[in-house]
Amino acid sequence: MKQEQTEAVMERGERPWGTYTVLEENGSYKIKRIEVMPGQRLSLQMHHHRSEHWIVVSGTARVTCGETVKIININESTFIPIGSTHRLENPGVIPLVIIEVQSGEYLGEDDIVRFQDDYHRVDHESEADGAGAGVEPVV
Repeated sequence: MKQEQTEAVMERGERPWGTYTVLEENGSYKIKRIEVMPGQRLSLQMHHHRSEHWIVVSGTARVTCGETVKIININESTFIPIGSTHRLENPGVIPLVIIEVQSGEYLGEDDIVRFQDDYHRVDHESEADGAGAGVEPVV
């Protein structure tokens, strides 16, 4: 039986809402540690090629998936299917830390369509023409 090679990536990125660290990655999955600062939230977004599992390890998460909004506490998790509009928020007073497991055929950071973003990272031309979303890399 052939084993797939995994790579200890430890790539770290800073975003307006907090930080992320890639813990492990191979061709079909990526594992990230995501820290969202109190009162901050990620863009309302979707992905064409990946699903995501989020596990809360510290703090409290407010998760939007489609039309559903729910609170996820420590040691709880949720699943975001491919193509679902979703958002992660920290409504609490301490940093929110989640482990995100992405799986799919393509895991590139450019597989993101943003519908709303507190940090102005949405393609404004798409908003103006009524499309409502832009495709751009996570910055």
